[in-house]
Amino acid sequence: MQPVIIVLIILVVLVFIALIKTIQVIPQASAAIVERFGRYTRTLNAGLNIVVPFIDSIRNRIDLREQVVPFPPQPVITQDNLVVNIDTVIYYQVTDARAATYEVASYIQAIEQLTVTTLRNIIGGMDLERTLTSREEINAALRGVLDEATGKWGIRVNRVELKAIEPPTSIQDSMEKQMRADRDKRAAILTAEGIRQSQILTAEGEKQSAILRAEGEAKAAALRAEGEAQAIRTVFESIHAGDPDQKLLSYQYLQMLPKIAEGDANKLWIVPSEIGDALKGLSGAIGNFGGPLTGNSGSVGPQAGAPATERREQPPLD
Repeated sequence: MQPVIIVLIILVVLVFIALIKTIQVIPQASAAIVERFGRYTRTLNAGLNIVVPFIDSIRNRIDLREQVVPFPPQPVITQDNLVVNIDTVIYYQVTDARAATYEVASYIQAIEQLTVTTLRNIIGGMDLERTLTSREEINAALRGVLDEATGKWGIRVNRVELKAIEPPTSIQDSMEKQMRADRDKRAAILTAEGIRQSQILTAEGEKQSAILRAEGEAKAAALRAEGEAQAIRTVFESIHAGDPDQKLLSYQYLQMLPKIAEGDANKLWIVPSEIGDALKGLSGAIGNFGGPLTGNSGSVGPQAGAPATERREQPPLD
């Protein structure tokens, strides 16, 4: 009985192992390569799959999702014989699991080496300045070469990015000095332009202010002249309308004499010769009403035609 039990146990274990090997569950976005006696049979897709146990075997399980592989910095020589280190990142995706398994031994290593050689060919035809400013051009050229070469491996290169381009330390120092000089130059130019613009605006403002001030003064002078002319015209018309005689004019003339002598600084004032005529006219007018004003002559002041006399005031005693 014991040998029979042992045989039954062995059979149960073999059946269990056969069931495990028969049922294969493939995760989503994955694929498996099945070989029968070492020869490719089929590719298992995601889900539940049945294989022949002990005859079919799983050769390789491949992730079909997009992969990101960074490569270490690679020294590359530019056209002007400068060594730069370039970091690259490759975004690829396996589209054919069979080709990725049987067409190339290690597609990751193959992609890395192909990237390095292609990058050296591209950078070798560019100088340093163009290399630093042509990232998009380098990415496009690198992607085109990689996509064409990896197509037969069942791999599609979606994107190639250059993480960093590091020139030699001496070149970096020179570039920093050049950039600093350029920034200082632009700052000096902007400052000079600002000062120039400010001076131009100030001069324009002063010019406009002077023009407006001159126009205002001219208009004010014209208005004052017009007002004075109008005042003179009005006074003349009033005097002409009133028809004054010689007596009234003589009286007005005498009223203006005290204003001529006003002021503490006046030490000398001249009596004009016409004052005699004015006094004669005024004396005659008063004599008609009540006789002579003073003395026996019946007149005040010098005779007609007498020369002008001067009157000097004695300076005040200290």
